Amino acid sequence: MVPTQPYDFHAQDADLLLLSSDGAKFHVHRCILAAASPFFEHMFTLPQPLSSYADSDSSVEEQHPVIPVSESRSTVDTLLRYVYPVPDPIIASLDDLGPILAAAAKYDFLGVISALRRVLLSPNFLRENPVRVFAIASRYELEYEAKVASQHTLSVNVLDCPLSDDLKFITAHSYHRLLDLHRRRATAAQRLLKVTDEVKCMQCNGGPHGMFVPPKWWKEFEKLAREELALRPTSEVIFGMAFLARVAEESGCPRCAGSIMDSHKFLEDLKRRIDDLPATI
Repeated sequence: MVPTQPYDFHAQDADLLLLSSDGAKFHVHRCILAAASPFFEHMFTLPQPLSSYADSDSSVEEQHPVIPVSESRSTVDTLLRYVYPVPDPIIASLDDLGPILAAAAKYDFLGVISALRRVLLSPNFLRENPVRVFAIASRYELEYEAKVASQHTLSVNVLDCPLSDDLKFITAHSYHRLLDLHRRRATAAQRLLKVTDEVKCMQCNGGPHGMFVPPKWWKEFEKLAREELALRPTSEVIFGMAFLARVAEESGCPRCAGSIMDSHKFLEDLKRRIDDLPATI
């Protein structure tokens, strides 16, 4: 987490001290915390304990209410930068985001939660760790974010992803919804793998008495596509050039590559129909 503007939370007019779990002191303003959090707004209606401490920048002994919190220095610092009117810090990893979102939810910082929901859906997080994004969203019942993340998980094998601690905090119901999405979409996509008699190869297809027989490349495509869709029910791989080149090579027919190129409209339509299948939980 990288602050974008220096701010040390040591304002002279601060009237409250937050004390992190590792001993860091944050001089803050009750009015700002109360405006940002119903949790703190309610807390400040109750008598607050006073603690005397020597301000490191002053020789004058001051008295402020002190609130110990269980979060670390870095978590409290980042959380407060979202609360205060300073530029938001940069959150570069889900490892950093998790504790901040947990603290924001714990203290009911609604504006911070709203900002972190947008951070959670950062393109790099969705691309690199869609299952973790889904788990974090599900933990905090962020349904929209869970739906977006569930679509991005279609490009990975959810049963072969690195084990993450984020999965500890979601329900079996949430995880089942994700697995059920993959299963249903894979089944539906596999059912669409049907070739028409317009797909022809000048050398390898054709049957006796004019009976239609699919070209050899289609047989390889169907077999390999079924295997791929069972793991990752998305069109990203099976219509890629590398996949189609493999299909042409394994067909064993020297003219099947040309047939694949000639069948581009059929393949585009098939891809569109797979893409149009339900893609979120």
